Amino acid sequence: MNMSGPTSPEEFQKQMQDFLQKQFKSFGSPGFAGSQPSGTDEETKPETQRNDFSFAYKPRDVKAHLDRYVIKQDEAKKVLSVALCDHYNAVREAFDGKEQSHYTKQNVMLMGPTGVGKTYLIRSIAELIGVPFVKADATKFSETGYVGGDVEDLVRDLVRQADGDVERAQYGIIYIDEIDKIASSSEQHGGRDVSGQGVQTTLLKLMEETEVPARAPHDMAGQIQAMMDGARGGKKGGNTINTKHILFVVSGAFAHLDKIVDRRLKESTIGFAGGEQDDVEGDRILEHAKTPDFIKYGFEPEFIGRLPVRVVCHPLSVDDLEQILKTSEGSIVRQYRQSFAAYGIRANFEDAGLRRIAELAIEEETGARGLMTVCEKVFRDLKFELPSSRVKEFPVDGGLVNDPRRTMETLLANAPEQDEEEVDDTLQQFAESFSAQHGLTILFTDDARKELTRLARASSLSVFDFCKDHFRDLHFGLKLISGNTGQTEFELDKSFAENPDTALSQRVVASYNEKKS
Repeated sequence: MNMSGPTSPEEFQKQMQDFLQKQFKSFGSPGFAGSQPSGTDEETKPETQRNDFSFAYKPRDVKAHLDRYVIKQDEAKKVLSVALCDHYNAVREAFDGKEQSHYTKQNVMLMGPTGVGKTYLIRSIAELIGVPFVKADATKFSETGYVGGDVEDLVRDLVRQADGDVERAQYGIIYIDEIDKIASSSEQHGGRDVSGQGVQTTLLKLMEETEVPARAPHDMAGQIQAMMDGARGGKKGGNTINTKHILFVVSGAFAHLDKIVDRRLKESTIGFAGGEQDDVEGDRILEHAKTPDFIKYGFEPEFIGRLPVRVVCHPLSVDDLEQILKTSEGSIVRQYRQSFAAYGIRANFEDAGLRRIAELAIEEETGARGLMTVCEKVFRDLKFELPSSRVKEFPVDGGLVNDPRRTMETLLANAPEQDEEEVDDTLQQFAESFSAQHGLTILFTDDARKELTRLARASSLSVFDFCKDHFRDLHFGLKLISGNTGQTEFELDKSFAENPDTALSQRVVASYNEKKS
């Protein structure tokens, strides 16, 4: 194989394919050059066009679904619902052979601060209609892929999300966050950002209609696989992905865009209405943003023109965060209930506790994400200690949220004690577990049972968890004794309960003396 600098990727691909064909032919592989594939081979049958895409939702149906997961943002949910239905109705008609000749794709731009539900909105929509969904950060991409990721990889990621089904990937959703970071205005970056401009240009091609190679040029393994498939005479369909029916959604916080909009609004009214108009409410000003504002912000006119649906998501209040905890189907309250329930513990979330979590979360200034931050701090010690305790139920009230450590100590101190019958059952369970794990039988004397119960109560641990820790090295010594004497059943008295290391050492020494004699 002559590998001396092919002048183009096509020449390199041809050289590689020739090389692979020769190599596999030398091994008598029937799938390579000179061998015709079997007509009964399913892989070589021509693929037929499938028309199995269906979409029967109405805008109210979509919004009703979003209402279950996303709190507030009513206007955004309405606009998204209409845009989504328009887009996928057009896709359905195209699959039915009734494609609209001059249809303009309704790609979406979401504006708003972090943690207000932008990603959740789009992910919930994708799950509702069952299409592949890909999310990426705009700052991770470069125009060519040499510095960051290749923008076209987003389209290939859709194929992976669709389990290799290219046709299904061609009506998926691509969501790109932090799109404002690739604005190329000198106002934003202190100079013209050529890289951001290049990424916009590349994205523009994808948002219109283009064919994207199913395998990236820099994906050597994929290219070799493609050559091998071709040499075998296998299927050659699906080599490219058409982006015509892929819905693109971009989002960002758009810091400082409000100043551009505000300046335009004020300039347009000075001298026209006898003075300046009243200031637009702070978090509502982005609703007045127009295409010239985005161009001044740093977006190319052609790029912003391909994002006709523009939606503003507003900051969340304490009441909104409390409502998320109480009513959202995606509330993290469910997650924490399930975490404790896995250990047989019931966490009862009270209104006062939920309100206090929301109040602390708003101070994080990260929207709904602050709820997870607060809950992680509140419950971290409880999730560590309670599963090994006798606590089976506790209230999540304002006191716990304000001082989780003190509340936990009170819970442990007041935990109900096991009665004698429960203790006996627990010790029997521990003995059976020990036997199953180590192949040795242990029996507790009455004095040992009483002492273990006393020690476990003093430690605030359940008897079972106390024994697991107390006798963690027991099997090492008992196996030495068993090796010396052949003994497999051991009675553990009070001395083992009081100090297992000392009692075990004495037994081990005695077993060696017995072996010598």
